[in-house]
Amino acid sequence: MVNGVQKFTCFWLTILVLAGCASTTVKTTSITPLKYETTEILESQLLDVGVLIFNPGIDELLEDKKAITLPEIRKAESRYIPFTLTETLQKNASWGAVRIVPSKESIVDLYVEGKILHSDGEMLQLEISVSDSSGKTWFVREYEEITSKYNYDDKMHAQLDPFQGLYNRIANDMLTFREQLSPAQLKRIRTLSELKFARSFSPDAFSEYMQANKAGIYEIVRLPPVNEPLLIRVRQIRERDYLYIDTLQDYYSSFAMEMGKPYLEWRKMTYDEVVALRELRRAARNRMIAGTAAIIAGVAAAGSGDGSVEAAGQVGIIGGAYLFKSGLDKRAESQLHQEALQELGNSLELEVEPQVVELQDRTVTLTGTVDDQYSKWREILYDIYVTETESVEGKN
Repeated sequence: MVNGVQKFTCFWLTILVLAGCASTTVKTTSITPLKYETTEILESQLLDVGVLIFNPGIDELLEDKKAITLPEIRKAESRYIPFTLTETLQKNASWGAVRIVPSKESIVDLYVEGKILHSDGEMLQLEISVSDSSGKTWFVREYEEITSKYNYDDKMHAQLDPFQGLYNRIANDMLTFREQLSPAQLKRIRTLSELKFARSFSPDAFSEYMQANKAGIYEIVRLPPVNEPLLIRVRQIRERDYLYIDTLQDYYSSFAMEMGKPYLEWRKMTYDEVVALRELRRAARNRMIAGTAAIIAGVAAAGSGDGSVEAAGQVGIIGGAYLFKSGLDKRAESQLHQEALQELGNSLELEVEPQVVELQDRTVTLTGTVDDQYSKWREILYDIYVTETESVEGKN
């Protein structure tokens, strides 16, 4: 009889230990250092970089039942993260102009495209694709960083993003790849960018200078004359395009500044919430499993015919039911945390202000999304190009 009670008591103690087991997540506080250019680069070899607005990964986010990030927050991140990456690329002095561009309508030497795979206060996971104006893909890689609470300490990392190490690794990989290219290859990329921009305004005049091979990579067939009048006008148009894109940088910068503080606070909170949610879910699961096991064991003991064991079995049933209910309570508590997180994203809606552009003969107001505004700007540039070209040809 004593042995039966002892065995059941030992089993019950095991159940309690199972229910209280804790997990430990080890996180690193080290930050990958940014690699800097050590030699002077000729201007003809400096590649201009365009970082596109990231794919927010909304479809995957909506399918993830455990996700704690609102689609509205993810959309805001798709603009904020490229800005942070742009700032990182500007720091290592390895490139020409580094700008955020709304689309590939803006023709630059190097494109950086990204997709947000996962983002919360604890982990950032991105897919990054880098390609040049010839159409050649430099690399497509996934980057992941799990940060620690230490990286949210203002005294220790006041000027650093909690995931700065991830951005540094992207910048380092880009620089490593660029260092493998010869000066002639870098110059060819810059030339192709100019020819593709010129072709976008005058296909008949500039298509003959380049062609795509079977792999879809553009190659230079021959170069236009240095003093080609159409090329000179296209270069002037391109300078205006650069000026407009520079004004867009003010918009992205203002947006990042407005979003910066609430976003950092949101990530601080989500860091605690993610850890709490994981622990609550783990505790809920363990308690429900342990409670179910205890109930089953208690039922078996209650029918053993041994009075003492049956009494212990009744205790087991009651205790198991308590654990199961406790698990349900923990799950409900985790749901409250998740709902609290969703309320944090309501103020992160993106608003796009109209852009007023002063031209020589008129003032133009561009409205709509950033993409809409840039598309309308390209139409204006085309009109300017046609008007100026016709004016010159008429004089001749």
